[in-house]
Amino acid sequence: MSEGSPRIRTANKFKPPFALNKFPKSLGLNIGGALVYILATKGRPDLEGNEWEEIFAKSIGADWKNSVLGLDDVVLGSCAWGAKTVKGKISSKRVRLISGRNSLEYSYKVKNLETFTTNEIGKMVLSIWNKRFNDASKEYKHLRTVVMVKSQDLLEVLVFEFLTVGYKPENYNWKWNGRGVLEGFDTTTNQHKFSWQPTGTQFTIIETVPKQGLIIKIKKPKKLNREKVLKELGFNEKWVTVTRVG
Repeated sequence: MSEGSPRIRTANKFKPPFALNKFPKSLGLNIGGALVYILATKGRPDLEGNEWEEIFAKSIGADWKNSVLGLDDVVLGSCAWGAKTVKGKISSKRVRLISGRNSLEYSYKVKNLETFTTNEIGKMVLSIWNKRFNDASKEYKHLRTVVMVKSQDLLEVLVFEFLTVGYKPENYNWKWNGRGVLEGFDTTTNQHKFSWQPTGTQFTIIETVPKQGLIIKIKKPKKLNREKVLKELGFNEKWVTVTRVG
């Protein structure tokens, strides 16, 4: 009988659909086409977060959930993605990602923050995130976040992903900045990692942009003419019902 760990058939049963940042070849073209369509129909560089979720889902043949949890907006097999968009430069090294509300009043019934130290508040903020992460981890074997960094004119975007993880509260120190925002810093590097706003309870995670990813550039299309589109569709008065009220 040989020594060592035996091989079992279930060891690689839950593989991710592709390696991290090794996107399918069709992804760039699919995203580029979606951006051209948005500019041609809207006439302005307006891409909302839920639109990005749907675009990414369709581009990889996944299901779009538009999840309230925010960690499983897109699902493909045993893998789930939270999808984020942020305006910025394609050359950005770090990005701020809005990652939930993390209301201490809702989750912990906390109304008076002055009775807690900054690290105690930060621990509660991270505990809310960790609860969401743990719940999602029970349902999916692989959790990732996919990010689109978009230029102001939407003619150039950067797409990358990273593993979604939980955070150990003891690894971060928290302090208030001059604007009344609580900021969390890595205890080893002193690098700014989190921001939390008591007003609006917005939780932001600052992520380092990986070296791998996709840069997608498109040509600016002309805006579609509304009258021509309606004519092409065969639009007429029978398509509209108007009811007067009041």
